[in-house]
Amino acid sequence: MNSEKSTGNLLSDALTQVSNLVRTEVDLARAEVNENLNHAALALGMIVGAVIVLITALNVLTAAVVAALTEAGIPAGWSALIVGGVFAIIGYMMLKKGMDTLKLSSLAPTRTAKNVKRDANAVKEAYND
Repeated sequence: MNSEKSTGNLLSDALTQVSNLVRTEVDLARAEVNENLNHAALALGMIVGAVIVLITALNVLTAAVVAALTEAGIPAGWSALIVGGVFAIIGYMMLKKGMDTLKLSSLAPTRTAKNVKRDANAVKEAYND
């Protein structure tokens, strides 16, 4: 027999390599999606935290308005108003951060897509040579 590999062996090797490449890319995509889902879970936690803070702010602001109206300018009511405003600002900032982090584009496996494109280009170049 001659020392060169037969066409069947070459085809088998190529299919094995492509299969390994696909399996590796699927594993990478799965890992990247899991990482992105962890970020999404953190963002959802921020949103839940923001809701809790905003509910607290609403309660404090409500108490401040009642106190301000009933006491007509007594400092305790205005103090409650300031505290409620600060909680509202904190809650809004948390909500905005969580929503920005949760955008669907941040969940897509972008690194895997780049790797697949790079691998496809490498395969094209190998067969064109």
